[in-house]
Amino acid sequence: MGASAWDYYVPYQEDLGAALEELRHRVFLAGEYYWVRGGDWLPEEERRPRPLTLDELWADEWTQHSGTHSILDVFHVQREDEEPEVCAVQPVTAEEARRATGTERLTREHVPAIQDLARERGYGRCAVLHDDDGTRQKVYFWGWSGD
Repeated sequence: MGASAWDYYVPYQEDLGAALEELRHRVFLAGEYYWVRGGDWLPEEERRPRPLTLDELWADEWTQHSGTHSILDVFHVQREDEEPEVCAVQPVTAEEARRATGTERLTREHVPAIQDLARERGYGRCAVLHDDDGTRQKVYFWGWSGD
């Protein structure tokens, strides 16, 4: 199948980890992810209903291999000073924002300029987006995942 790009905008909250957890919960409950065991390409007897919990989802060996091609494939937000790790989201640093856009105060209009900061499969990024008055409005999560 190959990797899939994903992105999401959520209301701003200071705790980026909590924002990620709320988003993951919403995406899971809405079924907005790839469920490898539900594919039409599978014989009927091999298909499975969607899991009822995230734990059930990740207990599935096929899911562990293929991922969900969604925000569900990342599990936590790292600190800005940490080395990027697989299955994690790293916030855009002030320096990265300045290099990509000329400002530290990102807005929705800056999104195309920062998207290339998520280059590797299995990693995510996030950025706080401001309105025209400089008020924090959204957290933008994006990345690539899946097999």
